[in-house]
Amino acid sequence: MAAIEINSLTKRFGDVVAVNDFTLQVNKGEIFGFLGPNGAGKSTTIDILLDFIRPTDGTVTVLGYDAQTEGEAVRRRTGVLPDAYHVYDRLTGRQHLEFVLEIKDADEDVNALLERVRITDAADRKAGGYSKGMRQRLVLAMALVGDPDLLVLDEPSTGLDPNGAREMREIIREENDRGTTVFFSSHVMEQVEAVCDRVAIINRGQLVAVDTIDGLRDATETGEVLYVSVSKLDESTVERVAKLDGVGSASIDDARLRVIVDGASKFAVLRAIDADVTSVQDFSVVESSLEDLFVRYTDDEQEVRE
Repeated sequence: MAAIEINSLTKRFGDVVAVNDFTLQVNKGEIFGFLGPNGAGKSTTIDILLDFIRPTDGTVTVLGYDAQTEGEAVRRRTGVLPDAYHVYDRLTGRQHLEFVLEIKDADEDVNALLERVRITDAADRKAGGYSKGMRQRLVLAMALVGDPDLLVLDEPSTGLDPNGAREMREIIREENDRGTTVFFSSHVMEQVEAVCDRVAIINRGQLVAVDTIDGLRDATETGEVLYVSVSKLDESTVERVAKLDGVGSASIDDARLRVIVDGASKFAVLRAIDADVTSVQDFSVVESSLEDLFVRYTDDEQEVRE
């Protein structure tokens, strides 16, 4: 069974089309990344999944429930870490969880929930003294009350330092290992690349890509980035290289020429640089990052690839 099924979804706010006729399926047990620029329609889609707003057209099914006619059932089986969350400074971490347990009429062990998000030692401290990462994990613990089948995480690592981001990744993986489907939106591409099974990219309300990260590399022919040491490196060199056949883009990165290969072999591009622009002294090849792919899909007009 699919955890999320979106069919021909459209949402208009007056003359503004926030989400434009897209279809998407998230499989049960996946860690699924939902990416897009600001204003692309990510938050609107999440709000429709949770029945906070209603679509103009189309249908959405979450965990087998119709999100618009059975929204309460969806929310009961879904844990949510919102982007704009709030904690009460004068309440302890334990008191936050006890409050949620009472609201949901659940009987889970508070200490076990705190252990799952790594803040057991701070259980009886007031949340006003928590760091940004601890607050984030406290809200995640609140989302885990009721043992949800689906976690919806909106920007789960925004503002976290590298250690906090790593801890969040580990927690996401552990919850997924427990059988929970994870659907999350993020601007932190390293986070998405490190944990996601598949990703979807939305741009201007339209779905432009759905695949594994390796699949996106293959589909865009943007799987390789060349870092080239050349005899002459300045802006005119960059401009000339960018115009070569098979070059998607060129820039200067740490005193080297950074070239995204697009639709040609890397060796053909290297030969062209050496013959037509400037002498090649050395080079290295790396796979393009998710950030490279994201820029490619959101800068250009693309058809959905699945």
